Amino acid sequence: MPTVDSRSSEKAPVAGDAMQGPEQELEKAPKKMGDDPKGQETPAALPAVVEENTGKPASGLMARLTRWLERDPMPEPEELLSLFTARLTDVAANRQAKQWSAKYLASDSKARRQMLAALVQASNGLEPREDLGLRLFRRLYAQAENLKLLVEMRADMLRWRKQVSGLSVLEKELEGLLTAWFDVGMLELRPITWDSPASLLEKLIQYEAVHEIRSWEELKHRVAGHRRCYAFFHPRMPDEPLIFVEVAFAPQMAGNVQVLLDPQVPPEDIAKARWAIFYSISNTQAGLKGISFGNFLLKRVIDELLRELPKLKSFATLSPIPGFAEWLAKQSGDDLAPVLSDKADKQQAQGDPQAGAKWVEKLRLAAAGQPSDSVQKAGLRLAVHYLKTMKNGQPIDPVARFHLGNGARIERVNWAADCSAKGMAQSCGIMVNYLYELDQLDDNLAALAAGKPKLGMNLRWR
Repeated sequence: MPTVDSRSSEKAPVAGDAMQGPEQELEKAPKKMGDDPKGQETPAALPAVVEENTGKPASGLMARLTRWLERDPMPEPEELLSLFTARLTDVAANRQAKQWSAKYLASDSKARRQMLAALVQASNGLEPREDLGLRLFRRLYAQAENLKLLVEMRADMLRWRKQVSGLSVLEKELEGLLTAWFDVGMLELRPITWDSPASLLEKLIQYEAVHEIRSWEELKHRVAGHRRCYAFFHPRMPDEPLIFVEVAFAPQMAGNVQVLLDPQVPPEDIAKARWAIFYSISNTQAGLKGISFGNFLLKRVIDELLRELPKLKSFATLSPIPGFAEWLAKQSGDDLAPVLSDKADKQQAQGDPQAGAKWVEKLRLAAAGQPSDSVQKAGLRLAVHYLKTMKNGQPIDPVARFHLGNGARIERVNWAADCSAKGMAQSCGIMVNYLYELDQLDDNLAALAAGKPKLGMNLRWR
């Protein structure tokens, strides 16, 4: 399939050997994938109970929780004030914090929102506030003895901060603490393989945010001996991956993700590989949003790969363009005419407020069928224009913002590279390679700061 590749030019620079990266931050519901891949038994479901008056089944857990909350109602805001003001050694306040933590972890969404709202009300009168808000979170952490509680709390705060007045104050205080506690120097890089615990492999399925894992066969392919998968872990959350990256090896830069993901495609001989392709990078914890360690993950991974496979020469991504179709659909013909190169396309677009939406449909149909060269060229040209577009000093595409912000350059755009339903919906099937070269990272960042993202040689005319 055609691509636009800076390497086809004699002037194209030689690829280097570094990269940094997360592709997308998406919340995904856990998937049920059938039997445990390790042959381990899965826990039996809780016995079903029947809700009163309705006759409908309810989970045993929710029924017990409802009875517990009825006999142990939520504390009033004034009763929570000591969580902020008492010394960290105060026995009564610490006992209350332990009870509050247990109740929060066991509560449903509605109850959690009420509990957070009560914390906000309790803290509204703190004067001077100084570190009293931080004292609450330090106390909760000390009593819960793990970070999972606080990570879940921040995820809930981010979800409701616009609905619960004053919650954003607590959220910002918690973000500051989590940023310090999740310093990259404290994180452990671990490989994930088919021999990893079944519970960890299930989380890989659950948290995969870029390319869905639909079967155990697909999962086994992604962590097989000819692939690599690495994740960052925190010592106080040892069973929860924070971010992970999936790596394929190839003799050249990859341009089609379906080929990379297909378990039936014969594996590459990694001893002959010269390219490492980072094709999926997923954050797993919504509560750590804005606390970036993706670029540090990839730097560590590159060091590990070069230690194991010293013949590797180049590192690139095969990345989605998640905002392209939505952006294009909003463009008028007058917006697009200066970008299009074909005279007939320019004339047809001018004055048409729906030109962008029409191009989205045209590109999707072309990617799924037999496109003309002119349609392909126009689609790739529009994609490059979108990737270069800046707002407030940053690329408007979230994935481009991440990779270009780490010093990458836009190396190639690939036609019909992801023809899955998701790929067609997001970007009309077009994907992009970001290339990382160690000796070019600073220059690329300087170009980005000047509002001119760095492009591969053959993309500069676009």
